[in-house]
Amino acid sequence: MMLKYLLDENVDPSYKTRLLGLNPNLIVWAVGEPNTPPRGTLDPEILLWCEEYDFVLVTNNRTFMPVHLNDHIAQNHHIPGIFILNPKLSMGQNLDELSFIAEAAFKNDYQDQIVHLPNTYILGSE
Repeated sequence: MMLKYLLDENVDPSYKTRLLGLNPNLIVWAVGEPNTPPRGTLDPEILLWCEEYDFVLVTNNRTFMPVHLNDHIAQNHHIPGIFILNPKLSMGQNLDELSFIAEAAFKNDYQDQIVHLPNTYILGSE
């Protein structure tokens, strides 16, 4: 089962187009689209949405997301994962990482975790 991605509203919209170009079978939605949280939704509410609909959040928010995730877990909630884009990587490198992870990951591999791209998790190393 491939991961599903929800792109934070501050992620460049071309990420969706380019991810789907790399892998048309991916499910990639963005905040503000139909059936997603509206633009301006607070991060804690986005995490609840991701939990309910089983989407991994893709964001640039490295400052506040760890705090939001800790609060989310403290309230006995869970999330499939949060991936933080790396500004030192090119868009293409970030996209390659997201595409690879979506195809290679198993459900719950990233549950309740924040992963800073590039991902250093080695599949099968557990």
